[in-house]
Amino acid sequence: MRVARLAALFTAVLVLPATALPAQADAPPTPVFKDGQAQPVFDPADVVRENVWVTAPVDSDHDGKDDLVHAEVVRPRATQQGMKVPVVYQASPYYAGGNDVANHNVDVELYVPGAKRAPAGPKIATKTVGPNPAPINWSYQNYFVARGFAVVYGESLGSGQSTGCPSTGDVNETIGAKSIVDWLNGRATARDAAGKAAVADWSTGKTGMMGVSYNGTLPNAVASTGVKGLETIVPIAAISSWYDYYRNDGAVVAAGGFQGEDADVLADYVYTRQDRAVCRPLIDKIAVDQDRVTGDYSRFWDVRNYRNDVNKVRASVLVVHGLGDWNVKTDQGTRWYEMLKAHGVEHKIWLHQAGHADPMSLRRDVWLATLNKWMSHYLYGIDNGIEREPKATIQREDKSWVDEPEWPLPGAQDVKLYPWPGGSSKGKLDTRNPVPGKATVEKLADDASKTVEQLANAASSGNRLLYSTTAASQPVRLSGTVKADLSLSFDKPAANVTAVLIDRAPNGTAKVITRGWTDPQNRRDPAKTDPIAPGENYKVEVELVAKDYLLAAGHKIEFLVASSDHDYTLRPKPGAGVSVELNRTSLVLPVAGGKPALRAAFG
Repeated sequence: MRVARLAALFTAVLVLPATALPAQADAPPTPVFKDGQAQPVFDPADVVRENVWVTAPVDSDHDGKDDLVHAEVVRPRATQQGMKVPVVYQASPYYAGGNDVANHNVDVELYVPGAKRAPAGPKIATKTVGPNPAPINWSYQNYFVARGFAVVYGESLGSGQSTGCPSTGDVNETIGAKSIVDWLNGRATARDAAGKAAVADWSTGKTGMMGVSYNGTLPNAVASTGVKGLETIVPIAAISSWYDYYRNDGAVVAAGGFQGEDADVLADYVYTRQDRAVCRPLIDKIAVDQDRVTGDYSRFWDVRNYRNDVNKVRASVLVVHGLGDWNVKTDQGTRWYEMLKAHGVEHKIWLHQAGHADPMSLRRDVWLATLNKWMSHYLYGIDNGIEREPKATIQREDKSWVDEPEWPLPGAQDVKLYPWPGGSSKGKLDTRNPVPGKATVEKLADDASKTVEQLANAASSGNRLLYSTTAASQPVRLSGTVKADLSLSFDKPAANVTAVLIDRAPNGTAKVITRGWTDPQNRRDPAKTDPIAPGENYKVEVELVAKDYLLAAGHKIEFLVASSDHDYTLRPKPGAGVSVELNRTSLVLPVAGGKPALRAAFG
């Protein structure tokens, strides 16, 4: 009897006319998820686009008023019907383009205490651009908007339509970028072009930041503040310490391809706001404070080191970096990643074989699926298991991809190799024993006009020392950071030191696996110049840029020691002599399988 009544009631409901049902047509649209991924159910052309100026609690241009950060919002029109959405936010100083600014001269002598070289003057743009009123766009915009996310663009202080001044990574820049996250969460105010209050009442407050290069660096900066509402970041080819971008252990070192660029040059490049005078004093001060003379780590660089505040990071982090990136070098991503791991931050890493690149250009479909699951999980709360997947996705040298539990490869261990005499042509790199007996010394003379590649391919040279293993009988995997522990003396009170790891193929061609640099005057501390006395012996460690590399069977590992590196270091006049005591020098490799694997390959 009860069953029959329920059946009759159910049938009656099914046949009720639509007008008798609740007003479902007035309910806001909702995103759709399938297999843990947001689906493209919104028309990416049917959007609300608005410009707002967010108030940042900083006065970087010293005009007596809080700076204003220009933001452009692109959101599904469904947000006009009450749908609330999370935000994918890209902050950038590049939306208005860049000015024509000269780099610093790098053909200069090295600093010697007591004979201070005058700092280079400020670099002033000769051709300038101004704010760009055209709508901002991005290759990811339509992808995210179609799937129920808003996309927000923020112009860095001093660039485009923002006020304030550019400062290449300091606290003011971070506050400016952070203010948009605060606005999306109701903690900061904003106005539209007409001066009317603008409220992000369409936003859930949950925000993910991502971008490439500088646009990926700003997510690291903002995450290091611990700001609430920033749920995740995807820093691609991003900086985590500006000192390591323009310096290395006291040495003035270039970003690959940009010899002579520095913090002041970059600030001047992105200084695209309308007022061309207000920020000039700040940029001139950067030119002095960055210190291209000693290269020492200082307060200027310390406030631009986001690793200092890794303990504040609450956002999950998907690090992406190229193993062939010599602009923002790979260890900018890997050092940040290892510190995030150590502090319990939810993490994942993609390492690819390209250089300064976005993975969408390398593995589009898989990358977008990963990114979609990542954003769907952290911004929409979808339980899709992305946080339980293997932590490391790595592209191998043959362009294949592998997923691994973690990076560096679990089980990789540091193993020492030892150079033996003959380095002016090619000495042996022994996997078991250092040179026995009394001090065995080999010498080189600096010549900054020669590239590392030229030095590596010379049959013999007085400008470098080169040591080689035998050919590997099986592949050897390196995963982590290579170090050179050197015993050195110098015939002048200043010299560059460069260490290079090379893959020598059976046909004789050489490929640089990784390289590193140091100023021996900073052997004890990157923040302190400690003079060197000609003829005295010093222990000097060079940490090479972290890599993951598979040496093929039949190939050799070679170790090159030089003074200046034409493409990266300052370039003094030729002649500085460097002596290497082989008995107290070693190369440390992070080998998968440790010492047994290395000896199985090389004997």
